[in-house]
Amino acid sequence: MTYGWLIPVVTCLSFFLTWGLRHYALTRSLMDIPNERSSHSVPTPRGGGVAIVVAFLASLLVLWSVGMNSPSDLLAIGGAGGLIAIIGFMDDHGHIAARWRLLGHFFASGWLLFWLGGLPVVELFGAHFDLGVFGQVLALFYLVWLLNLYNFMDGIDGIAGVEAVCVCLGACLLYWLIGANELIWAPLLLAAAVIGFLCWNFPPAKIFMGDAGSGFLGVVLGGLSLQAAWENPSLLWGWLILLGVFIVDATFTLFRRLLRGDKVYEAHRSHAYQFASRRFGRHLPVTLATGLINLCWLLPIAVCVTRFGLGGVWGVLLAYIPLIVLAIMFRAGEFEKNA
Repeated sequence: MTYGWLIPVVTCLSFFLTWGLRHYALTRSLMDIPNERSSHSVPTPRGGGVAIVVAFLASLLVLWSVGMNSPSDLLAIGGAGGLIAIIGFMDDHGHIAARWRLLGHFFASGWLLFWLGGLPVVELFGAHFDLGVFGQVLALFYLVWLLNLYNFMDGIDGIAGVEAVCVCLGACLLYWLIGANELIWAPLLLAAAVIGFLCWNFPPAKIFMGDAGSGFLGVVLGGLSLQAAWENPSLLWGWLILLGVFIVDATFTLFRRLLRGDKVYEAHRSHAYQFASRRFGRHLPVTLATGLINLCWLLPIAVCVTRFGLGGVWGVLLAYIPLIVLAIMFRAGEFEKNA
């Protein structure tokens, strides 16, 4: 029995939910007003990422009901993603102190790790290592960083959606190539949910994702990467490569700002993609370039790691070094007044 009908249903559900959320935001004046830290110039409704959350969580329930998703996976990814979405939704509609948001992020990430079984063995240079407690702590910080960096990187029209679609579809290809077909449905349906929203968010955006959507995507993508690692350790390296654009830009920017002594918890617009959008005067070229880098550079390297035996560490280095060069070229983390 095939469940291919789920893909257009999830896409349409997300599309129409986004339309409804846009109407709700306009009537309630839930607008993102441009300021000196913004990368946009027109007041725009926010909170559309809730459509992704609802559509994807509904699809996870369907997969579980037909036996294509285990209860532990549903509790891990659905539970953690739902909690992060609620925290983000509350923050979108008011304000939650950073320390309480961070506490919620750690709790949700710990919940996800508990139900997934923690971090599986890690493959390094052909050998497999159980990192024990250190590995679990490392995985916890990995999830918290990934959900926060996804929020940081959701700063111009369409970029977070394009990244999610490329990463998810890339992961589906990796699963298919190694015969892990049972893993394909979750990232495929997440991509479908994002596409429905992206119809409204592609440059020029008619609604923004908001913290509810960006944080949700970050923790769910992290959860899917760990789920895949339990099936095949090389898939974790594949996911890290596919996520390279966001990981490199956000991490390089963070370290540069830390070294300069900036208050890293304050809003800024010094990521490489933000400098690039100002240089080109539009969001579209940068968003499209993100997709092209994913499809033409990162995906082939991820395939080499998961299917053709390239070492994971070497694959990450090969993928990330040109991205670091791009981050330097586009001044990631530089003092904004020099922009």
